[in-house]
Amino acid sequence: MHTKTLYFLSCKKKGVIELETIFQQIQKTGIVPVVKLEDAKDAVALAKALIDGGLPCAEITFRTAAAEESIKNIVKAYPDMLVGAGTVLTLQQLDKALGAGAKFIVSPGFNPEIVKACIAKNVPVYPGCSSPTDIEAAMALGLKTVKFFPAENIGGIAAIKAMSGPYGDLTFIPTGGVNAKNINDYLSFPKVIACGGSWMVDPKHIESGNFAEITRLTREAVNTVLGFTLAHVGINCKDEPETHTVAKVFCQLFGVEYKPGNSSVFAGSIVETMTPLPGRGVNGHIAIGTNYIERAMFQLSAQGVKFLDETIKKDAKGNIKAVYLDMDINGFAVHLIQK
Repeated sequence: MHTKTLYFLSCKKKGVIELETIFQQIQKTGIVPVVKLEDAKDAVALAKALIDGGLPCAEITFRTAAAEESIKNIVKAYPDMLVGAGTVLTLQQLDKALGAGAKFIVSPGFNPEIVKACIAKNVPVYPGCSSPTDIEAAMALGLKTVKFFPAENIGGIAAIKAMSGPYGDLTFIPTGGVNAKNINDYLSFPKVIACGGSWMVDPKHIESGNFAEITRLTREAVNTVLGFTLAHVGINCKDEPETHTVAKVFCQLFGVEYKPGNSSVFAGSIVETMTPLPGRGVNGHIAIGTNYIERAMFQLSAQGVKFLDETIKKDAKGNIKAVYLDMDINGFAVHLIQK
């Protein structure tokens, strides 16, 4: 894996652009691992395990005395990794976190002192909010994204949806009780930009040095979020009559609907025959569906994959719906489709 491709380019000066960049990084990653480290010597190995699993991001909590040194160790070893500090309760902890190199701050509750200090330093801060009162206090200071904590204990995604009614411009990072089984319930709601979770960084694996298991659980979490499935196979045909003939064969064999279009014919949703000229790929194309196409692009870019900008299709709101990879596999082009 080409580690350097995992990250967005860092901004050279602090300000609105850098705050937006960190927001976008968190959004594209989709999961913020919430890490508790008892010994700073484990920090670099833990960071590598997360990066290898597809999550170049971590919130190191100040629940232990090892937090400050852990952040320093990770920032030194992986300066482009998005490392934040969590459970920041005091201004002293804030100074330690920022001095260690933390790029964003998270707190379990809304502490106006912490928030104001972060704003003054142009540091992204995501305070925990669990009520309309908290949210309005955060919005009064200009915040547009808050941590929703403890998410599952205070109503989960249903509560977030309810609060999004009166606070439509606010986005959330739910944390607390989020796991592999419910994370897509949260992420499928547009006002949720990412989820904080700790199931892939179980302290017992850190303490035992089982970082391979952390990598496995991290990759499993990423795959759960992306939800890759085969959408359909495209078959290139020599002429327009053949596109109809081939599609009808599949319709007859599998009892699916015959759906002719302007430039291709679909046999149900399983096969697309291309007309009047062959599409991309010598033989055709393979369409892969995903829950979140931009997060999928982020993960594939980490493997060195490039995309054909001219093939990007967007919906009326400007969201990417489909894009081709800049590569063929055994004569087949490959493109992603938003489910």
